[in-house]
Amino acid sequence: MSDSDLMFRPATELAGMVRSGEVSARELVEASLGRIEELNPKLNAFVDVDAERALATADRIGSGDERPFAGVPVAIKNNRPVEGLRLTYGCSLMADNLCEYDHNITRRLKDAGFVIVGTTTLPEYGILPTSEARLFGPTRNPWDLERTPGGSSGGSAAAVAAGIVPVAHGNDGGGSIRIPAACCGLVGLKPARGRISAAPELGDSSLGIDGMLTRTVADTAAILDVLAGYEPGDATWAPPPLEPFAEAAAREPGRLRIAATTLPPIPDAVVDPVCSGAVAEAAELLRSLGHEVEEVTPPWQIEGLSELFGAVFSVHISLSIAYSGMVAGREPTAEDMEPMSWAIFSMVKKLGAVENMAAVVQLQSHTRRLVSFLEPYDALLTPALAERPLPLGTLDTAAPEPMSTFTRSGLFTPFTPVFNASGQPGISLPLYEGEDGLPLGVQIVGRPAGEGALLALAAQLEEARPWAQRRAPLAEQVLD
Repeated sequence: MSDSDLMFRPATELAGMVRSGEVSARELVEASLGRIEELNPKLNAFVDVDAERALATADRIGSGDERPFAGVPVAIKNNRPVEGLRLTYGCSLMADNLCEYDHNITRRLKDAGFVIVGTTTLPEYGILPTSEARLFGPTRNPWDLERTPGGSSGGSAAAVAAGIVPVAHGNDGGGSIRIPAACCGLVGLKPARGRISAAPELGDSSLGIDGMLTRTVADTAAILDVLAGYEPGDATWAPPPLEPFAEAAAREPGRLRIAATTLPPIPDAVVDPVCSGAVAEAAELLRSLGHEVEEVTPPWQIEGLSELFGAVFSVHISLSIAYSGMVAGREPTAEDMEPMSWAIFSMVKKLGAVENMAAVVQLQSHTRRLVSFLEPYDALLTPALAERPLPLGTLDTAAPEPMSTFTRSGLFTPFTPVFNASGQPGISLPLYEGEDGLPLGVQIVGRPAGEGALLALAAQLEEARPWAQRRAPLAEQVLD
């Protein structure tokens, strides 16, 4: 087995190989580091590579290690602290910010035996669904180097799709796991609100949640078992599952009632026929598996809804900008960031506390109606994206009217943000390929706190239409 082939195997399988002594943890980490050296110059997916510490950690892992992912390489998105590495949020104010502690995500992954080989790129402050921060330069899609891998977890998605690591960390405040999963042909689950703790900094988050980019539903479920759970001081948390997510994912889902729509929540969004076609094909696949699929018109084309989400999302972004100023020890200025980031920060600073809270309440009111509308259904099927992965440079944060770029980004990804607002779990699945050779994903949304049933359905679709062996052209060239 070649070193490059190893990184395309499921993380659960690799851990089993280390446990049995078939391969060593060092071999896996060396394979990952070799892929970084070979491919990262083309992809620009990594912020920092932690080769020396990764190899030292691997050398302490022997056969028989019972931790679920002992010896498996992983990368962390560069907006979560990793002790000893830079934490940048993709912004110049934090470019040299060395972190002195681990985030809850980092600690849990380490405790499960994962070996961190480095941190991955994101757009400035994680705002856009592409990954072209001024600080890092553009990150490229292994399926087409002139297109985006998505965002904001774009570096992680590119690294997994290229076979640099078998899985990588991401987070999702408006689609930032599901979008890059769809762009790169991966599985991307946004867990239910409160499923994974935001510790140690935050008590909770109304929009964002952490997760992973993987190739298989089984890996997604098994890692969710590692990451999920209460941390002391959490303000809110999801109810514990009745059984481990890995066990739920392995069960037959039963006959489900599934809603389907291609109506975008943003009225101005135009859905590419190939994206709508993927939903139609997925609906027929679901029917062939015994499910009832019904076309519906969700109550989400509400005037001002996208602007309302944008206002709430912008407050979250502005908190990150304010934090970067604290790290720098001074008030942020326009020169410190990309024009779009500054425009968002300036807009939010003009709003009062009552206006900010009113936006949150209004958004919750709208999404409560949506969740009520979906109550009769076990899941909802939508496109993952409204367009094919965008060519690099499509979203320009330095445009003459930078907020127009923020608005334009929503037309690319109209189907994901609403479920951050509702808190429901959603998963992007790479069921298809387009005629252009690029991955073509669909999104399936579950009931509130219903990841187990959602994962069972996703696993059934994966078995019916396997995708894990597809490889991006860049990865194939290296294998040859």
